[in-house]
Order: sequence, then C-alpha cells, then structure tokens
Amino acid sequence: MASLSSGSARESKAGFWKKNTSVPGSIKPVYGAQHPPPQTDITSPGWPVKKDDKGKSGKRDPFHDFENKTSDAWDDGDDDLIQMASLKMSLRDVQTSAKVVLDNHSKRANSQQQQHPVRGSSSANSVHTDESSSSAQQQSHPPTQPSPPHHHPSGPGLGVRLNSGGYQPPKMTSIRYVTNKTPDREAARMEKFKAVFTEPSLDLTELRKLCWSGIPKSVRPTAWKILSGYLPTAADRRQETLERKRKEYFSYIDQYYETRYQDQHEETFRQIFERILFIWAIRHPASGYVQGINDLVTPFFVVFLSEYIENDIEVENCDLGQLPQSTRNLIEADSFWCMSKLLDGIQDNYTFAQPGIQMKINALSELIKRIDAPLHAHLERHDVQFLQFSFRWMNNLLMREIPLRCTIRLWDTYQAELNGFADFHLYVCAAFLKRFSEDALRENDFQGILMLLQNLPTLHWRDKEISELLAEAFKLKYMFADAPRHLLHKS
Repeated sequence: MASLSSGSARESKAGFWKKNTSVPGSIKPVYGAQHPPPQTDITSPGWPVKKDDKGKSGKRDPFHDFENKTSDAWDDGDDDLIQMASLKMSLRDVQTSAKVVLDNHSKRANSQQQQHPVRGSSSANSVHTDESSSSAQQQSHPPTQPSPPHHHPSGPGLGVRLNSGGYQPPKMTSIRYVTNKTPDREAARMEKFKAVFTEPSLDLTELRKLCWSGIPKSVRPTAWKILSGYLPTAADRRQETLERKRKEYFSYIDQYYETRYQDQHEETFRQIFERILFIWAIRHPASGYVQGINDLVTPFFVVFLSEYIENDIEVENCDLGQLPQSTRNLIEADSFWCMSKLLDGIQDNYTFAQPGIQMKINALSELIKRIDAPLHAHLERHDVQFLQFSFRWMNNLLMREIPLRCTIRLWDTYQAELNGFADFHLYVCAAFLKRFSEDALRENDFQGILMLLQNLPTLHWRDKEISELLAEAFKLKYMFADAPRHLLHKS
C-alpha cells in the first residue's frame, strides 16, 4: 500500500511540473502591423506638448502604453517556469511541504542562537533573524551544487536589473572616475590594440583575432563599438559618426518620448533602459517589445559606463546623478545603437512566434544528440523538452545563467566571431549543457532535472570558466559548422 501511495505521489509531482510548461519570452508587442503607433500631426500648433500643458492635452501617451506592455522587464519573477497562483495542490502536499520548511527554519535558527546567543530586547532578536536570513541566502549558491528553488531573487546574471521583490540593493557608493593607469599584465596587449585603432583604415580581421580571447577593460568600449558596426573602420570618420548618431538618437527621444518631462522619470538605470527599449520598439514595429530584450541592453550600458567610472556595477549601487548629464546622454545613445546592431542580426528571435529561437532550440537538441547521446536519451526518458530550459538561453543569450562579468567576457568573443550572436551562440549553449551533463544524469526525475538546468551553479564563475566554455564551443563549431546535417530537424 505504501509503495502505491509513493508511486501516486511521484506521478502527481511529475504531472504538477508537466502541466505547467509555460516558458519565458512571451511576446508583448508595443506597436506592430495590427497596432500601429498613434499618428500625431507635428505641424499642428499644439505640438509638441509642453510640460505645463500635459494635464490639459487629451492625447494618448504612447510611453504609458509601452510601460503597461513591458512590466515584465523589471519583475523579479518574469521568467518563472511555474505560475504558482494557478496551481491546485492537495492539502496533504501543502501541509507536508510547510512542515519541512518550518523544521528546516527552526534548525537553522537554533544553530544560529547557539553560535551567537542574543541577549536583550525584541529589537535584538529581529536583528538576529535578519542575520540568519542573510546567512541562509549566502548558502543558497554553493559552488559545487545546484541552487535550490528559493535562491537569491536577483540571480547571478541579472546585473543591474531592478527587482521589486525582497532583494535589497547594496549601499549607495560614490562615483570613482577612471584613471589612465594600465595594469602591467595588460600593457603589452594594450599596445597591440592601440596600434590597430590608430591605423587610418582599421584591419577588422586583425581586431577580431585580438578580441577573441578577451578585451582589456580600458579599450573594450571602443572595440565593441567597432565590432558591432556602430563605428566605421576609417579612423577619420569615427568622431563625426559618433556625433551624428548620438544626435539622431536624441531626436527620436524628442519626437516620441513625451513623458521625459515628468518629474517621476528621474535618471536611474531603469529610466534610461526604458527610453532605449521604447525607441527601439517604435523603430521596429515588426517586433515591438519582447520579454528579454531588456537584458541585452545591460552589457553595453555597463561597458560604456566603464569608460568613465571604475565602480563595479555588478556589486556596487552607484548614483548616476553624480555623472554629468552630457556623459549619461553619450552612454545611453551608444548603448541604444549597439543594442540595435546586435538585434538586427537576430531579429527573427523576437518577431511573432519567435521562429529564430524555435529553430535554435531544435538545432541544440540535434547537436546534443550527436555529441552527448546518453544525456539526450536521459532527457527524453524523463520527458524533459529542450524548450523548457533552453528557451531562456536563446532568448537572453545566457545572461540569466551566468554572472554579468562572465557575460561581458563572453560577448568579447561573440563580437569577434562572424555572426557570433546568431550562430556561435548555439555551440556555446551546447558546450554549456554538456559541461553539466554528469549532474543532469544524476537526477532521476523530471523535477530534479529541470530545477538543475534552470538553476545551474555558475555564481562563482570567472574568466577561466568562460575561456574553457568558449574553447569547447569552438571545437564543436570546427567539427559541425561545415557539416550542418545536425541542424536539420528530423521528423
């Protein structure tokens, strides 16, 4: 009887996960063929609407529509696989789970009290509870084990994304401006980069070779702008191009972003990103805004910000208001154009039904079947579909799977590769999954496999791990890129 009960429980648990296979990345269009932007007669006497006239104008504000469509961009739970609110669970399961949580909490609290006995008022007890909670959060990302479901809400790859949950940002730090000191270990490489940059007509092939194995921080902003196609290879045209494109971006802001005058839209990471995403959606009506695009702004913004300040944005909370407005404008415009160049190469990932991502997921499945047949069979045996864990890898370019510092290093190579974001990313994802193959094979049920693949232990990764990942990806590309039969979906 007991075995029947446990078997029923396992089936119930598996059914619980399989019925809720919604994935992140649902399309939330802002404007498109069926929903064109409202037409405004810019020749009318009352346009543009001034700050003092906003309350009197009856015109619909397109930015408010955009905000309503992009609320997911700032949610801390926007990529959850399971929507808990819609689940129906038995009272017995709920009580059992609650008892386990309470028992674990009591044991942890008792352990903390024994190590740090608390004397005094209730306020001291509340401080102790906070410390216990903090300790529990720090232990939620062990370096050698998968993170549990209740991991830190911000995640290792969210970078400067603003979360509205229980996450408390670090204490505000002052801006530290960049100095011209170059670390000795980078001096030789710096000379090579400077020699390439100063050529009248830059050799793009030579620059790609230099950048493939990583770019020194001080020259990364310039290298990214050239590799992305934002800046020309001709040295005498770069400054003129920068000035023209920055002016063009802010002409879009003046034309479309009417709410820029409102006091509540102060200068923060969030407001800058909103402007960038809004203008991109206006200029790309076939896509509009799709969940996940907001993440792709972050690496560009952080890299271009590093041109002016030395603060580590991944761990520090900086007040952008300390930067001059002109500097913030330059960073914002450069981030917009480089993100646009990136998305131009993978736009089919973000059009209706996201066909590009679906093709890449099928290609990843076929590639894993070739290079790691036991893992592929293991996933099939437990009904784990590649869509359920790799959609986010394709949609967000692994940004939510690895720390921001690793994303930036990864993008050095992506930009050095021809069609790196569109093509080479597939081989990186295959190498990424293969790296955790043994861990996945140790999981013997649907829930365990999926929780592992959605919470891979990469929090402590550095350049070393990314270099190993890229080396494996390059090997796969060398083996399979010229033999594309593994990319064909077999029915």
